[in-house]
Amino acid sequence: MYPQATHPSEAKPRLAAAGAAGLLSSVAAYQTALAAGAPLGDTVYGGRAPTTEGVLDPAWRVASAGAATTLGFAAWMVAARGGLVRNRFLSDRFVRNGTWVLAGLLAANTASNLAGRHPVERWGMGSVTATSSALCFVVARRG
Repeated sequence: MYPQATHPSEAKPRLAAAGAAGLLSSVAAYQTALAAGAPLGDTVYGGRAPTTEGVLDPAWRVASAGAATTLGFAAWMVAARGGLVRNRFLSDRFVRNGTWVLAGLLAANTASNLAGRHPVERWGMGSVTATSSALCFVVARRG
């Protein structure tokens, strides 16, 4: 069973953690599909990654697999910081600081997504990273 919030002030960070973890997991699934050969390669990497009929070239598919793994870890970390899952592997300090770093990286990534060529990257992923960043800031501020 998941740990329960013990104080009403915990509800907001828990909800934010659930939202951020859900968004990050969704993007991880998208990157997994790209790594597996989904013909959506024009929607990522600024539209500059080489593709064949929309499928990313092998090196970029490996990059997507790495991105999926990183995003999966990020989703777990923000869920752990938000108290949604138990953290038995990393120090609380690492998870707390990592959530702050993640919030900043997502904010920076929003700028690069907004500069993308494809509308899915520009508006879809730009919205996802902006929202995820804001939610991660809420979780990182958790007392």
